[in-house]
Amino acid sequence: MGGSGSSAVMRRLVAVVVTYNRLDKLQDTVARLLEAGPADLAAVVVVDNASTDGTAAWLAGQSDPRIDVLSSARNDGGAGGFGRGMTRALAAHDPDWLVLMDDDGRPAPGAFAAFHALDPEAQGWDGVAAAVYYPDGTICDMNRPSRNPFQHVSVFVRTLLRVGGRNGFHLKPEAYEGDAPCPVDITSFVGFFVSKKAVEAADLPDPGLFVYGDDGLYTLGLSLAGRQLVFHPHVRFEHDCATFAVQDGRFQPLWKVYYYHRNLLFLYRAAAGWMFWPLMALILPKWMLKGRRHRGEQRVFYRLLARAVWDGFRSDTSRTHGDVLALSAVENGKVVLAQKQ
Repeated sequence: MGGSGSSAVMRRLVAVVVTYNRLDKLQDTVARLLEAGPADLAAVVVVDNASTDGTAAWLAGQSDPRIDVLSSARNDGGAGGFGRGMTRALAAHDPDWLVLMDDDGRPAPGAFAAFHALDPEAQGWDGVAAAVYYPDGTICDMNRPSRNPFQHVSVFVRTLLRVGGRNGFHLKPEAYEGDAPCPVDITSFVGFFVSKKAVEAADLPDPGLFVYGDDGLYTLGLSLAGRQLVFHPHVRFEHDCATFAVQDGRFQPLWKVYYYHRNLLFLYRAAAGWMFWPLMALILPKWMLKGRRHRGEQRVFYRLLARAVWDGFRSDTSRTHGDVLALSAVENGKVVLAQKQ
């Protein structure tokens, strides 16, 4: 990976990686991270969310002193993992900047050298979103940063008129081909660089979110607080992922229906302000139609969706993951109460 970056303004960069039962992905990501020299990457905090696939043993066998393993007795999801990892990085490694990623997201060769060369402090940036690609080199659509359409009139009009589809509020593919940074309001935790001062001034991700939307809510919160976030095409990441909807739009496993929709409500409320309720009149009917794709599971789908909407409207993150698993348990088309994942 990129060299020492001797011509760049160097700062102390610490990576935070959250993992759960994806040892093969984690191994590739850690190997890629450690290709960077200590001048480019000072430490790697790996948060193991109670993996049961041999991850703990493998991490215990690593000898690079830059690896700092933070083990959990239970799976707190990405939201809880990132919160604990960011806290550990600040307390133990004195970073100037953090870079966040899932266990299946990793820097492309030269990514860290490219980041250091940007000199974000001089630019007044508080966060830098990487250009994220699939391993085959195509743009990873789920990781495209976006503008908040409720804060920018032109973006709102394009979104309302459905001009360009997702390009109405997400960055267009052309942004990946240029050399210039682009301002953004919302981005993912795959290749997100955030300054220490921004982290210290903001709340950590709410562990009650568990999965989905924690990164969007966190970065939107930064932008709403006046922090300057940009996308830069020179900083490239790879996301070796599988999407949550793998067969004709079906959520697999089914319990993800709850977190996906509940957390989207949180994100919509934060982004839309007073326009949240009119927006719901458009969104909720579309969500109801998704149940058609879950033949044999529709009763459970709608039960999860109903709980998601109820908790989302009340801004309630108190429902435990065990409760969600119990709500979603299905065997041979019949609802069961066993808590399975």
